[in-house]
Amino acid sequence: MSDVEVPESHPRYESLLTRHRIEEGVEKGITSRQGLIAQGRGEAFDYLLGERTTGSADAAARAAAAHLLLADHPVLSVNGNVAALCPGELVELAEVVGADLEVNLFNRTDERMRAIVDHLRDHGAEAVRGLTADGRIPGIDHERAKVDAEGIGDADVVLVPLEDGDRAEALGAMGKVELVVDLNPMSRSAQVATVPIVDNVIRAIPNVTRHARDLADASEAELHAVVDGFDAETTLAAAERAIREGVDDEGDGENES
Repeated sequence: MSDVEVPESHPRYESLLTRHRIEEGVEKGITSRQGLIAQGRGEAFDYLLGERTTGSADAAARAAAAHLLLADHPVLSVNGNVAALCPGELVELAEVVGADLEVNLFNRTDERMRAIVDHLRDHGAEAVRGLTADGRIPGIDHERAKVDAEGIGDADVVLVPLEDGDRAEALGAMGKVELVVDLNPMSRSAQVATVPIVDNVIRAIPNVTRHARDLADASEAELHAVVDGFDAETTLAAAERAIREGVDDEGDGENES
């Protein structure tokens, strides 16, 4: 971590820790400066969710794990913020479900791409896709259209934490099962996802891994039952209710103070 140490006893420990990780990511050339803004936006939603994994988010994580275990070719997409926040957790999930890791960036430079690939390797990844960029996602004009043809281009299930809305729509149009981690249930990414996980990525990724380990010995029929029992609209509605309740609770607290 940076030269600022946060004591675990601090009531906002997790929040402050993620901020420092993003700051370090910028210093290392892993995270773009725009990533700082994205982190702040997500943090506001997390605060209203009580900085906890809700029941609906946990159910979504379990459905995501089932999808990854059923996939013929699962891929975990990695951007700068995700690489800074939970690199080791992503590597662990990839190992548990047999998925590829692929770096995909909006603000793409060869230097950033290689920095993130090296960062993931430093956290245990043996192979990381994304540098080849010999495929494209149709309908996208910016750099996130560039993908590895044998990675995201060939994947049937893609986990896309902290995704851009237009790319989320484009991946869905390609017929891919999209597992999105996004703290805003009203974002375009969450709205178009096969499985929207409305949770902080630092909690969501380990939670998906935990469910994947729990489901590792399940039959295909059991995994399909988990997938079929999940409803995205119900999950998004539950997340919106939780956020509205968080707003009401904050308002009540201000009135009482």
